[in-house]
Amino acid sequence: MGFHHLAIATRDIAATHAFYTDAMGFRLEKVVAAKTPTGGWAKHLFYDTGGNGLIAFWDLHDASMPTDWSPAIAEGLGLPDWTNHIAFHADSLDEIERCKQRWLAHGQDVAEIDHGWCTSIYTKDPNGILVEWCVTTREFTDADREEALQRLRDPNPVLESSPRPTVFRASKE
Repeated sequence: MGFHHLAIATRDIAATHAFYTDAMGFRLEKVVAAKTPTGGWAKHLFYDTGGNGLIAFWDLHDASMPTDWSPAIAEGLGLPDWTNHIAFHADSLDEIERCKQRWLAHGQDVAEIDHGWCTSIYTKDPNGILVEWCVTTREFTDADREEALQRLRDPNPVLESSPRPTVFRASKE
């Protein structure tokens, strides 16, 4: 069972809309505009991610809400950007390459990492959120699942080396 949608508040709905339609290739499906419970109003924008779920963004207009909040779901909490992030499913390494080229064409810098069991590309959206396309490159085995349980239970697991990203810079023409 998948999720229906993930909803995040944004401070710049125009930049968010441009990123998720142009750089990500998602389609705006629905916008709901309504009063908030505290007397303001908001728009709730829903985008088809091309998979089994939607991503939604809040465009808030409510004087009762704080004005000094950050939409960055990791750095806004004082965490590194790689902790809380959004990863979208890619079907193949060819699709990863197409997504990378699309991001570069839209002025995004891109980091690529081969994790050994999956390959990912990363960029940031206008909200400071790390966004990822990821493809699983090998099937999980019973041995993988057993190792996962052992690592989960181990208070001092053997640490793997951190992967080094290959970084691609968008042309600034």
